[in-house]
Amino acid sequence: MCGSKSRSLVFLGLVCNSLEMVFSSSTGFSMSIYDVTSRSIYLRWPKFSGAFTYRITATAVNTVGHSLQAHFSGITFTGTLTSLIPNTVYVIQAEAIDMNGIILAETQIMQSTAPDIPVIDQAYSKLSNSITVEWRAVPGATSYLLSAQDGDSCIETTVTNSPGTVMGLKPATSYRITIRSINAGGKSQPSPSRKAKTVLAAPVLSVSSPSCDSIAVSWKAVYMAAGFSVSLMRSDGLGRMLKQNTTNTSFVFTNLDPGTLYTIKAYAWNANGLPGDDFTYNQRTSPQAPVDVQVVFNSGALRAVVSWMPAEGALTYTVTASSGLLKLKCNTSSASCVVLPLQCGSEYSVFVTAHNDAGSSKPTDAVSLKTIPCAPGNISIEEDEPGNLLVSWSSVNFGHYYVVFVKSDDGLEVHCNTSHTQCHFQSDCGFTYFISVFAYNKAGQSPLGNVFNYTTAPCCPSDFHAVLVTSDTVEVTWAPVRGAELYETKAAEGSSAVLCNDTATACTLSALRCNTLYNITVYSFSEARGSNTSCTSKYVATAPCSPEIKNISKEALSVVTVHWQSNNEEATYTVTARGDAGLWHCTSSGNSCTLVNLPCGSAFSVSAIATSPTGQSLPSYSVPLETAPCCPNDLTLTQVTQSVTNISWSAGMGAQTYITLLESSKGWAKCHTLQNYCLLGCIACGTSYTVSLRAISETGLTSSCTYQGYSSSACCPSGVKLYRIGNNGIRVYWRASAEAKSYNTDLHGSKGNFTCTPSSGQSYCDITEIPCGDVYTVVVSPVTDKEPKLTFCPKKIYSVTCSGSSVGMGKNKQHIHSKFMMFAKLINTVTPNKLQISYIG
Repeated sequence: MCGSKSRSLVFLGLVCNSLEMVFSSSTGFSMSIYDVTSRSIYLRWPKFSGAFTYRITATAVNTVGHSLQAHFSGITFTGTLTSLIPNTVYVIQAEAIDMNGIILAETQIMQSTAPDIPVIDQAYSKLSNSITVEWRAVPGATSYLLSAQDGDSCIETTVTNSPGTVMGLKPATSYRITIRSINAGGKSQPSPSRKAKTVLAAPVLSVSSPSCDSIAVSWKAVYMAAGFSVSLMRSDGLGRMLKQNTTNTSFVFTNLDPGTLYTIKAYAWNANGLPGDDFTYNQRTSPQAPVDVQVVFNSGALRAVVSWMPAEGALTYTVTASSGLLKLKCNTSSASCVVLPLQCGSEYSVFVTAHNDAGSSKPTDAVSLKTIPCAPGNISIEEDEPGNLLVSWSSVNFGHYYVVFVKSDDGLEVHCNTSHTQCHFQSDCGFTYFISVFAYNKAGQSPLGNVFNYTTAPCCPSDFHAVLVTSDTVEVTWAPVRGAELYETKAAEGSSAVLCNDTATACTLSALRCNTLYNITVYSFSEARGSNTSCTSKYVATAPCSPEIKNISKEALSVVTVHWQSNNEEATYTVTARGDAGLWHCTSSGNSCTLVNLPCGSAFSVSAIATSPTGQSLPSYSVPLETAPCCPNDLTLTQVTQSVTNISWSAGMGAQTYITLLESSKGWAKCHTLQNYCLLGCIACGTSYTVSLRAISETGLTSSCTYQGYSSSACCPSGVKLYRIGNNGIRVYWRASAEAKSYNTDLHGSKGNFTCTPSSGQSYCDITEIPCGDVYTVVVSPVTDKEPKLTFCPKKIYSVTCSGSSVGMGKNKQHIHSKFMMFAKLINTVTPNKLQISYIG
């Protein structure tokens, strides 16, 4: 703790050092220590119920007869034992006593006092941030607490013995120094204070070497400083020390050794001449310029090797090669360096600079370096006349003479030497020549410049063949020639031309005009030189033009004439009709020809081709041709009812729909259908009809077909009635039609079937011995020679029963009236075991 404090402040302190608390094992009464000094122990205890006073007794353990006792009221709970012996162990006993003097509770504790107060012998400062204190050792002290106080600030540090140093102080500042001894029991009171002042702070140096033989030192002003002392000496100990006292804040040391490391030390002193902290700095002087600079030029790599004698104290070197505004630099730590890339045709000034951490030397004297000439430029190659090449170029700096190399693609190489800027060479067609030009001087050969290639015009194809492929296409082939990268085949006719470009030795000329004579030439091309225009040509005629069909006229059912238009000369034309039914042809040298025997119901594609000695044309555009549909071969009529007839036929090739027609003097019947059958109604019975059919194609072509006449069946009779005759007989009666002369009568029942055919011209028929007690179906049909028995005449149903006497409309006969599809029942009374006839439907 910094500074002295009153006893009351100590009593109120909340921080306890070596705090101990002991409880009574029987009453819970306890006591604790919250501070200890050399001669005092500070105690506290809790209130004990019933206590009137508290008695505290301290007895020294190792000192005979030394005991202290103190009394405190019942409302006091802290107390101090004073006048104790330093560095002594005491047994402290606390007793709670009531108002009658009876001890209610007691407790005790052992506590040592702090060591005795130290005495400072001296306090002094050697560094600007510390003060060193010396004192005599105190018995029983295990450590010491040093305090340095400056106004309100206080810095403390703990040490084990004398001397001790307080760090972290301010320079040139007065402090009040105290010391306290410490043991396990606590701390002593602070010693009597001593004043001490820290020395001046060290100046902070800024050092540089402005030249190879000088060092400049500068610093900022130091608080409370009256002057400064700066000294310099070689770091290796050689030579003498240079020292300078000054009141300024800078100084320059001169006449020093270049590239040498020096140690600089500086400190400030106050008005009393006392020195402060010193500041030490190592600084090297900058190096001298290197000597004996040598430059060796490598012409092949366009670089120079520069070497020199090492300079004392130099860490690195920079080589600079300067040519006009161009500067090349090379940095190294050795005594040589390679400068690259140098430029051809240039003159360089080369100098070397040495460097270390202090700075750079002056550049050496420049060394001149001339490089090889550059490769000649503006090279031009001309074929001034066939078989002769002229190579020319521009002159270059430092070029004394030139060599031109010309190498053909077959490996042959020639060259020429000249001090001029052009050379002549012989050349052949279809060759590529590789040309390079070099310039020379004393430094050597120029770098390889651009290698130029010159390709002479390719050779012409010596021969080619032209073959007519189609009427407008010619295929041309030839043998490859030297130097040709591309071939152009040209077919010219008048002012128009057709071109074909290809790398192959064949070309197909298409889209030519038919029936035309073309002049065909094959040119050879190279990308570098273009076309050889001296190649020969051939004349080739194309095939005739395709005819154009203008019209197809139908001459008859299976005959058509095809008309076309064409301007071909000496051409023969062939017309082909192609269809599923086969091929039909006709040939003519005019503008038309006739196709015959074409099948009905067929579709054809008609085209024409022209043929001449030069070849065959492409087919003309096809024109569709359709013949009329075929008539059905078979046609059948079947009478379904008295007024309905079914007509059917076989399919007619090429027909999609059919129209059938039956005509007579009594009327007609017609139907239009997609099928190959049809039902015709409103047919008059017993009538003769004419039969016709029209077959119609999908496009509307029609064929009219006529067949054998048809007669409808005779009319069915009307008014069919049944009469009883005799005991077991029946007479069937009807009204005959005008057309029918003979009829057939059928009765069908479960007990038997009965048929009777009357004589021609009669309108009734008798059936005898017919069983009674059955239901009969009665049908009367006309009979013809050509037709089978008709099945569509009306059917009537009668019930024939067995009964008694007769009762009815007639006296001897029972007349049964009937209507078709109606139910009526008439029961007649007959004599016993006689027939009774009833109409059912």
